[in-house]
Amino acid sequence: KDLPQNTYEMTLDWLAAGIRPEETIVFIQSHVPAVTMLHTILSMVTQLGKLTDLPTFKEKVRQQPHNVNYGLVGYPVLMAADIMLYKASHVPVGVDQAPHIEFTREIARSFNHRYGKKVLIEPQMKVTKVPKVLGIYGKQKMSKSLNNHIEIAAAPEETTKRVMMMVTDPQRRKRTDPGNPDICNVFSMHQIFSKPEEIKMIDKECRRAGIGCVECKQIFAKNLNANLEPFRTRRAEIAKNPQQVWDILYDGAKRARKIAEKTITEVREAVGLP
Repeated sequence: KDLPQNTYEMTLDWLAAGIRPEETIVFIQSHVPAVTMLHTILSMVTQLGKLTDLPTFKEKVRQQPHNVNYGLVGYPVLMAADIMLYKASHVPVGVDQAPHIEFTREIARSFNHRYGKKVLIEPQMKVTKVPKVLGIYGKQKMSKSLNNHIEIAAAPEETTKRVMMMVTDPQRRKRTDPGNPDICNVFSMHQIFSKPEEIKMIDKECRRAGIGCVECKQIFAKNLNANLEPFRTRRAEIAKNPQQVWDILYDGAKRARKIAEKTITEVREAVGLP
């Protein structure tokens, strides 16, 4: 029952963050049925051992040992289909997704070799200058499912509250203990959101216990909220017209289906499906 609202909220985030529909096709995956056909075909050239060796699968099995189903095992194949259906040359991901991109490349090579035609593209991974963001507890990547995230659309008060929960240098137990910014998750966030002079000051003062972890997090919360303020303003403006958001998704699906139909036709011809 939450799925439509979650879809709407995520699309709002993307639009507020600067995704421009006139340049970028934004759509709902299930509105392009061809992805399920490609998923099925690719599953025939995918070794089961490759799937069960992927780090994400192993992590999910640890988290939910009583719900290891086919959808979980085969999900990377669906991800691969979702990339290759649109002939994507590059995929913007965090470094934790590197095994999945390499897995996608292997499927493309396997398919092209088996059917003797270079139909599918081997995508390249595109990593930004911030390749990985750890969650507020500093051990795992930031993830909504793990509830260790900071909502970019949250109110400033909620954002500050989440920041104050963040784990810092675990060896620093008292305000008078010198810290090590190199292993502090909050400091890694400062390097993204704070000004160079502030980063330099925090680095120096933390190492000599001139600043405490609470002060460090307060500065970060202030800077994070300042960075997110324009985003929140744009998001509120777009949210005034909910139908516009759905129209963008429906129009995107029409555009995506044209690309998908061309690719799936090439795939069917290569496989020999009438």
